[in-house]
Amino acid sequence: MNAIEDTQKRRDARRLASMMRKATGKRAKMWGPSIVGYGKYHYKYASGREGDFILTGFSPRKQNLVVYIMPGFSPFTSLMKKLGKYKTGKSCLYISKLDDIDESVLDQLIKMSVKLMRERYEVE
Repeated sequence: MNAIEDTQKRRDARRLASMMRKATGKRAKMWGPSIVGYGKYHYKYASGREGDFILTGFSPRKQNLVVYIMPGFSPFTSLMKKLGKYKTGKSCLYISKLDDIDESVLDQLIKMSVKLMRERYEVE
């Protein structure tokens, strides 16, 4: 995280890291060059394809912070209404900076996401 040039993004990344460490009980691990992951789960598709991916994590990108909420957002619609300013992809939450959102809501979202993933998958 020290390699993140933008001071605000570096501070936000540290705050996210703390949230995720507490939510998962896991240490950070790099997944490729830009994803900071916490824990992992094993998936298997009906096609037979299988693999491992992060339980949760984030990527401090140039334009925004990407928070990985692996179950997607449909289970969390009531929380999402309280979150603040953000955009979403399938399992990606895009935030310009943590000051734009309610961090306590994000913390709940991460914890609930991790809980749901642990119920659905084999998790390490």
